[in-house]
This record gives sequence, structure tokens and C-alpha cells, in this order.
Amino acid sequence: MPVSDYDLVINDFEPVSAWACHLSNVHCVSVSHQSAVLNRQSPRPKSKDLLAKAILKNYAPAKAKYGFHFRAYDDNIFTPVIRSQIRDMKVENMGHYTVYLPAYNDKLILKVLRLCNGVQWQVFSKHNKQAYTENNISIQPINNDAFIKSMATAEGVLCGAGFETPSEALYMGKKLMVIPMKGQFEQLCNAAALKELGVPVLKTLKPENAKKINDWILNGAIEKVSYPDMTENVINMIIEEQSEHIKRTNTGMQKEYTVKEFRKLLLRKLVAQF
Repeated sequence: MPVSDYDLVINDFEPVSAWACHLSNVHCVSVSHQSAVLNRQSPRPKSKDLLAKAILKNYAPAKAKYGFHFRAYDDNIFTPVIRSQIRDMKVENMGHYTVYLPAYNDKLILKVLRLCNGVQWQVFSKHNKQAYTENNISIQPINNDAFIKSMATAEGVLCGAGFETPSEALYMGKKLMVIPMKGQFEQLCNAAALKELGVPVLKTLKPENAKKINDWILNGAIEKVSYPDMTENVINMIIEEQSEHIKRTNTGMQKEYTVKEFRKLLLRKLVAQF
């Protein structure tokens, strides 16, 4: 069915469906991290990029927004959805550091990490299909299971300022340092929020910052967070607040969703997103 046939659409910040809903006057409910980032109560970077903010704000319009962030900054913002694969992992400290910095090539990562001796680095790269080791640095292709295992047994995690990986590292109780991608307003907002939590933030990866990485290795602290499984609570809240819109058009006649049917749809969106 075309989107114009619906009265309600649950959107996980996919722009095509969001704009189709908006133009068709369909009640679109956004359930996403971006919705939390755009909330006025959420942290913002000091430098203002009005164009990037405008693009993010208008990227996928919605009439009701529910968001996820590192903290519950507002009534419609919740702590991260941590996938069961992470919740079920055995967490321990085997002394190495896990690295995922897809914005940087392997050559630069090696150049910087060579200046940070005394620890083992496990680097996951999207730029290389063959695993290899150079002294105390191992580089291997991206593999979800291997990455999760590395992170679960690491002492610390060095990564970009996305949402999923930092959230999972914090949940696992790992030391965390992030480097936001240049020109990514969402990542700059994430970095501002993480900095408020006490997580060190580097502006960029370069040899001159090796000293800061070494200091983090020696003196970095684990930032304690509480990320309980709020999925059921979030779904119940959305169902209660959006109950008047829980209906669809079917063969020309309006038919209400059953709560069970709507709950299943919303759960599928949450799981797929995170």
C-alpha cells in the first residue's frame, strides 16, 4: 500500500518515508537517536553549524518524536537500547584496547598508535580485508562477533562519536575515548554529551594527540552508567500517547490496529534500529 493510504507510520528516521508521510499529512512518529539529538534539552557542541543542524532537523520530519541518548535529557528521551547480544556477553578485562575509527585509514591509525606503546591494540578496519599484526597492533576486517568479543574483553575502547558503539562500551564498563567525524553534526552533539559524562574527546586523530591517548591509557577513568532494558516501557508510553492514531486504512475502510499488532510493529522498528 502507498504511504498515503495510512493514518500512522512508525519511522526510524528514514527520510523518504518521513517526507512521504509529511506531504501526505500522515501522522509520522519518529523513534530514533536523532530525535534526542535535536531536542533542546540535549547537549550541543560549542561551535554552531547552522546548515548541518538545519539539514538534520529537516532530514526526516515527524509529528511526534521519541529519542534515545546517553542520558534521559527530557521526558521523551530514553537511555540507549542495548541489544541482547551485548547484554548476554561475558565482560572481562584482558588488557587490550579495541579501536574502530572508520573515518581514518589504516596508515594513519598505525602511525598514531605506534606512539602509544605498552598496550595491545585490536583495530577493526573497513579499509582492509586481510588481518595482519605489526608489533603491538593487530588490524583485522570488520566482523560483528569478533568486534563485540574484543570490546567485551578490552580495557578500553577508542572509536568515533556515533551512538551504538559508545553506548555499548559504556554499558560494558569500558574506558572510552571518542573522535567525532568532521562535518557530522550528530557526532559533534554526541561528543558534547559524552564529554559531559566525563568521556575524553579528541578533535581529530593525529600524531600530536598521541600524548593525550597515552594519558587516557594511564589515567582514564571508567564512566559509570545505568542502561536498564527500557524497551517495554518505551513501547507502552508510545502506545498510550499515540493511541488515537493507531489505525490504518484497509480496502477503503479504516481499521484500528490491535495493541498487540502495533506493539509488534514498534518493537520490530526498535530492534532493527539498534
